[in-house]
Amino acid sequence: MKSIRKNLILSALAASFFCIAGAAQARDLTIALRSEPSSMDPQFHSLTPNTQLSETLFDPLVRTDANAKPVPSLAESWQVDGDVWTFKLRPDVKFADGSPFTSEDVLFTYARVPKVPNSPSSYSLYLSSVEKVEAPDPLTVRITTKGPSPVLLPNLSMVPIMSKKAASGPAPEGKTTVELNRGDGLVGTGPYKFVSWKRGAEIVFERNEHYWGEKPAWDKVIYRPISNSAARVAALLAGDVDLIEDPPTDDLPKLKNDKNLRVQETPSVRVIYIALNQGAEVPPGMSGTSGKNPLADKRVREALSLAIDRKAIVERVMGGAAQTAANLLAYPGFGTSEALSKVPPADPAKAKELLAAAGYPEGFTVSLGSPAGRYTNDQRIAQVVASMWARIGVKANVETMAPPVFFKKRDSYAFSTYLAGWAASSGEMLNPLMALVLTKDPAKGLGTTNWSKYSNPELDKLVLEASRTLDDGKRSEMLQEAGAMVMADYGVLPLQFELSVWAMKKDIHYSGRSDQMTLAQYMTPAE
Repeated sequence: MKSIRKNLILSALAASFFCIAGAAQARDLTIALRSEPSSMDPQFHSLTPNTQLSETLFDPLVRTDANAKPVPSLAESWQVDGDVWTFKLRPDVKFADGSPFTSEDVLFTYARVPKVPNSPSSYSLYLSSVEKVEAPDPLTVRITTKGPSPVLLPNLSMVPIMSKKAASGPAPEGKTTVELNRGDGLVGTGPYKFVSWKRGAEIVFERNEHYWGEKPAWDKVIYRPISNSAARVAALLAGDVDLIEDPPTDDLPKLKNDKNLRVQETPSVRVIYIALNQGAEVPPGMSGTSGKNPLADKRVREALSLAIDRKAIVERVMGGAAQTAANLLAYPGFGTSEALSKVPPADPAKAKELLAAAGYPEGFTVSLGSPAGRYTNDQRIAQVVASMWARIGVKANVETMAPPVFFKKRDSYAFSTYLAGWAASSGEMLNPLMALVLTKDPAKGLGTTNWSKYSNPELDKLVLEASRTLDDGKRSEMLQEAGAMVMADYGVLPLQFELSVWAMKKDIHYSGRSDQMTLAQYMTPAE
């Protein structure tokens, strides 16, 4: 009897030990985001805070690695014959609800993109070269393009595949953005699945047990939006979070010297720029112009650019955690020129001369919109730009607000000028040119984030020709010419290229990405 009792006790202790050991191995990851997503709908708003969460819940046909190189995802292989691309899908893939993934889900996803209403930055940009999508069988997708499409693969990496079964509905787009925001139909094949979103508080994902790829390290990922950079650092130092995005540049020396922390710095493909509303009408927030819009005059746009001391912004505002910009993509990125890699010095005197020649010797007043916390030091940069413009007589009333509010106002042309950013998802100049400066044509996926009313038919023709040119050498030459054309026209005013920075606990490893995305599936416990 004593022997039986002893064995029972030992068995109970062993069971208890293994339960404790299992619990010890299980671990959650808490990430502090600098900006809350504007939506969970993976096709509503092409914005990094949205995209990085979509990429954790969903998979595209092809994804890009940390250096923007296309690699297999839901498509395990592909081949191209002229304008026809054939993708062979990965077999036995399941969505998070256990339903099978097939080519019909791809057809549904791509057909939904142009149907999503009120998109601030439409995903149509990434399918603009697609003529037709077909599904010859459950594991094959055939895409016919409108002529040669050299960047089709990186473009497809930006369109995560949704479940036709879960995301269908009576609306033209199926499940609406409102429904997806509450998790209804938000079913993907990615490493994690959606649990909940409490706006302003936290977003929770759990490991997707049906995931086809390598099992992610964390049982649960909790995202906490903390827009105040000092508060993010405080949360990390207190141990409340494991990793933070975008620590303040002023705090980097302190964080790097903390033996309990790790700081990761990675060069990015994001340009921070100033857009100028160049429409014929006087834009909101503008006065002192006698009923005309001076921003429609190239001389005025050049004056505003010359007034900006980009080197001072990088050194004094960014603490060196950025690179001055004279183009939409940093050299030697594909399609960039060395001639535009050097930023000319600020010249307020020449800027004043240009304003006078344009008929505005006393300057005028504009509004300068900026998100608060979407980009590194965005509010401070806007204020500094305003002070630099003031030196040439242009008064800028800075309007800063939470990112979702800013983007909504920007998309209704509520500012005379605004500060924003764009990351070149394809790693080449074609992407920012297509999105930021082509004449806006939502139906064709052109100029999807051109909210400045800039339009240059000659530029449009050149960029579209480049988008159909497979020869890398020729396409690069065209893109270099297009970049030079935009910069000579001061169609948009680039300021700097951000450096991507994350700070994390010493026992977390994340190597960072050039696209600045914070992807939990690539974070691991440090060895």
